[in-house]
Amino acid sequence: MLIPKNNANLMRTKILIKLVESYLHDKFDNADRIPLDLRPKDGPSSRCCVYKDRAVLKYRCMAGLGHCPEEETDELISLKEYGKQALERTHAAKNKLSVIDIACSACVKSQYVITDVCRGCFAQPCRLNCPKEAISIINGRAHIDPEKCVNCGKCYEVCPYHSVVKIPVPCEEACPVGAITKDEKGKEHIDTEKCISCGKCLASCPFGAIVERSQIIDVLREIKETDHRVVAMLAPAILGQFPGSVNNLVGALKQVGFSDVIEVAVGADITTQKEAAEFIERMEQGQNFMTTSCCPAYFRAAQVHMPEVAPHVSSTKTPMYYTAELVKKEDPGCIAVFVGPCLAKRAEAEYDPNVDYVLTFEELGAILVASGINVDECPEEPFSKISHAQGRQFPVTGGVAGAVASLIGDKVEIRTEKIDGLTKESIKLLKRYAAKGSENNMLEVMCCEGGCVSGPGCIALSKKAARAVDAYAQTGEQLTPETKIG
Repeated sequence: MLIPKNNANLMRTKILIKLVESYLHDKFDNADRIPLDLRPKDGPSSRCCVYKDRAVLKYRCMAGLGHCPEEETDELISLKEYGKQALERTHAAKNKLSVIDIACSACVKSQYVITDVCRGCFAQPCRLNCPKEAISIINGRAHIDPEKCVNCGKCYEVCPYHSVVKIPVPCEEACPVGAITKDEKGKEHIDTEKCISCGKCLASCPFGAIVERSQIIDVLREIKETDHRVVAMLAPAILGQFPGSVNNLVGALKQVGFSDVIEVAVGADITTQKEAAEFIERMEQGQNFMTTSCCPAYFRAAQVHMPEVAPHVSSTKTPMYYTAELVKKEDPGCIAVFVGPCLAKRAEAEYDPNVDYVLTFEELGAILVASGINVDECPEEPFSKISHAQGRQFPVTGGVAGAVASLIGDKVEIRTEKIDGLTKESIKLLKRYAAKGSENNMLEVMCCEGGCVSGPGCIALSKKAARAVDAYAQTGEQLTPETKIG
């Protein structure tokens, strides 16, 4: 998932930084000034007026404090009070993506439109290829009858001048499972029963109307106000996200107040061993193919939207699961915080008793900025456990399948295929494989195109991050089936 730099994403980061600063400076006593500071009265507005901007910013701040704007709509409750409520929570807020109603622009229904580029050509392929005869030629130009059009896109595909354009609804276009749709007023709503928490809608909304409940304040409270040891579990996609080395980053997290920092790549090594063993067993039992299970968004999509694919999904747990298990075995009373690129990890953590909280790289960056910590200036600190080469390559497309294949050897034949990004088309492909079989028997499925380095919680360009991941993987020792971990 390529997330370009835009004002909606930049504002989300600014809000997180402001909230952390407010907590660190005065425990939210002046939190109600945040919307005013971000949209001063004499400054420009991005909506009809600065006051609507501020109202939207308040709702976005509520989400940053771990509240749901859709459920908590009492406008008389101040951000100061919402902040106090966040500090009184004893458990992480339940994972949920939601739409801020007043921020949603109620985009027009997705449709194809013929632009002024149309030359009214003699060939008229748009008209002749339209299955519903929705296109006619009027005054030498093609026109689409919206009553007849079924949005098949045939005209778009055949126009020699590219004069047909598709006007999408960005959030609906991005969602691979149809979980976000319009109500009778044209506003978008997310069906939590269908949602796979991939975050593609959040990243694609140009109006910043889609938000998630953050756990950033919960984690800071555990660090600053309790006696718990708080352990950060860093996903391997962290490479390239911040300046300096990965060991500078470990030092930075300890300055924040984390007691220990462990690589989730260690858990990925365990996943590699177990998934390789499971693959061999399934192939010997005569199964046609097996898919990976590391991506929680794909795992939920298989369970909810592709029941015919679900039996082919590996039952091996994710790297986060095994890393948290190691952490809790060493110190059952500690607070385990997963730090990664993925929103769906919050949903996964709700079913994992060993994971207490989840932060994104964006949220970690906000904590560092608000705390005045420059990563590349921090002393280098080692990880408490060292991972192997295969576990470190998990966050890039092909990394999981490649890691599993490296442990198979000649025990069984392995033919890998990469499903690089969960889309409506790739879901159809997986369903076809389930019905008719696949030429390949190890399918790696990543929800985000390019792998976890393209996740919605990332702050670095995916190609830059992928290069950093590859370089770091090359410094690790090779994992074998006999390697003891933990």
